[in-house]
Amino acid sequence: MVAGFPAEEIEVREDEVIVGGDAVVTLQASREMAGARQVAPLFEDEEEAFRQYRTNNLVNSPKTISVIGYTGGGNALDSTMQTALQMAVQNYNEMNLGLTFTLTTGTNYQDKDIVVYKVSGNGGGQAGFPENGNPYKFVQIQSGTSNFGTDVVEHVITHEIGHCVGFRHTDYFNRSISCGSGGNEGSSGVGAQHIPGTPTGADMSSIMLACFNSGVSGEFSSYDRTALEYLYPGSGSPDPDPGEPAPGCTGYCGGYSQSGACYCDSVCESYGDCCDDKAAVCD
Repeated sequence: MVAGFPAEEIEVREDEVIVGGDAVVTLQASREMAGARQVAPLFEDEEEAFRQYRTNNLVNSPKTISVIGYTGGGNALDSTMQTALQMAVQNYNEMNLGLTFTLTTGTNYQDKDIVVYKVSGNGGGQAGFPENGNPYKFVQIQSGTSNFGTDVVEHVITHEIGHCVGFRHTDYFNRSISCGSGGNEGSSGVGAQHIPGTPTGADMSSIMLACFNSGVSGEFSSYDRTALEYLYPGSGSPDPDPGEPAPGCTGYCGGYSQSGACYCDSVCESYGDCCDDKAAVCD
């Protein structure tokens, strides 16, 4: 046990209107994702009142995204968090994507695209999904996260920034893959589109898994990199891999097939995006 958490399973959790435990969906974002504004949270020393998959909304690219690590009052990032934030931003910038991240620290967050700040909690983080072609602005890191070390904080911040630019949990279709329990998060009104070139089964090294353990490195998996290069190609990115044809769901409604990489719930209301025969099997 570490700080009250089993070392084997530390789940990113918050208590907002969220998808998959740690991603806020604003009204504006949900309208856009449905084809159709949350008031920005105040800084308080408490919680505010997504296989590689993406939401329907993405950030306009190319784009320079300004990030600030907040350093004011009880919401100030501690030294471990500040170091981890630098490492998380470096994770993205070293990819030479269509998104470039700049980083500053301070308290003047109003004109920044993303602000990363500390809230009370045992460990984990919270962010949200893009809207109006912009990244989600507010990334919370719980105060206890630093107890697990810099790599874990780097992992959490990189993960939450991933949500800000449109990534769903890699195992959204079956949270028990990384969490040991839990089911299908579903599309949740925000979409869960499989990213070509990434596996339709679980990538157990992905930084976007719903749950993580204390041994994470804070680095992207190779398929995370493929996903980022596909969605936000930069001048140095390889041509996107179109991927393999999606496997079918025949015979798997109401269950998950690891070998077939396919999930359909019992009433066929939600399904993995790998299910190209959903209309024939799940309707």
